[in-house]
Amino acid sequence: MLWVLFLLVAWGAAVVSCTRLCLAAVAAAQPLDPDPAADAKGLSLYEAAFLSGGPRRVGDLVLVTMYRERRLLLAHTGWVTVVVPDGRDELERSVISAIGPEGQSPVRPVRAALATAAPVRALGDRLVAAGLAVPASARTNVAVAVRHVRAACALVLATAVAALLLVPPAAGRGPVASWFMLPLLLTVSCLLIARVEAHPYSRWASPAGQLLLGRIDVPPRRTLAQRSGGGPGGDDDDGEVLTALAVHGTAALPDRALRAALKGHWGH
Repeated sequence: MLWVLFLLVAWGAAVVSCTRLCLAAVAAAQPLDPDPAADAKGLSLYEAAFLSGGPRRVGDLVLVTMYRERRLLLAHTGWVTVVVPDGRDELERSVISAIGPEGQSPVRPVRAALATAAPVRALGDRLVAAGLAVPASARTNVAVAVRHVRAACALVLATAVAALLLVPPAAGRGPVASWFMLPLLLTVSCLLIARVEAHPYSRWASPAGQLLLGRIDVPPRRTLAQRSGGGPGGDDDDGEVLTALAVHGTAALPDRALRAALKGHWGH
């Protein structure tokens, strides 16, 4: 009956980790008090980008905005070149600073620098203060809890194998395996629910922020492709393309070369 000790360890790890994940997910999903002024004025493109995809999406939006205004060149090979070295705001100045004094750089380090730039952090802080973004602490707590559940799932499997090795084949290993199926199902189900339903560890917007995002009208990608010539400078469709990028990421860009320039480092 030594296998019962392994079963207790498996159950303990499963129950503790799943309980921690549930508590963290509930805390992250608590509605924040949104700023009435934010609801009245709606979201800027930068704010929509942060709530949809976080700091990385904001960096993509700045780069593409400057590209479509012919103030940057983005090559499909993954290089960015400064054309106009004067930024109009702190975010654009952060882009130029990240590219460096030579005026040319691979896109990847520029995007990485933008994700941690002070103006992007300040934007996130303002959205959290307005009740539109999930605080970083809540996101971190859920992410840590998810990792604990994954570790508990692996521990359940390891203890099950160890317990089965202790049981003589003649005694029958089926009942022992069935006991370990219960904590395994608990951890796997908890992970699936977190992935499909809660998923706050990859969601930047609070419920109030998601409500504002839902009010943004984004045309389908096919429509954008028909309206856009694929290059910079189309005044009629610039707003729609940038809105689609802010809400849906680089996959919404109709320009294949531009997607190639931004592809492969952070995904969509």
